[in-house]
Amino acid sequence: MSQIKLQPKKKFGKIDGCLRCGRKRGMVRRYGIRLCRQCFREHAPEIGFRKYS
Repeated sequence: MSQIKLQPKKKFGKIDGCLRCGRKRGMVRRYGIRLCRQCFREHAPEIGFRKYS
């Protein structure tokens, strides 16, 4: 009989980087944005986010 090799369903850790610059730290993943915080600050008004304070 051949052996069945199980592979993990989900990869954990910092695998996906920023879509714009590729940086892996300071990621904003909420709502599927996937931008680092620096790129998010630059593009937030274009996406529709506003600063209230």
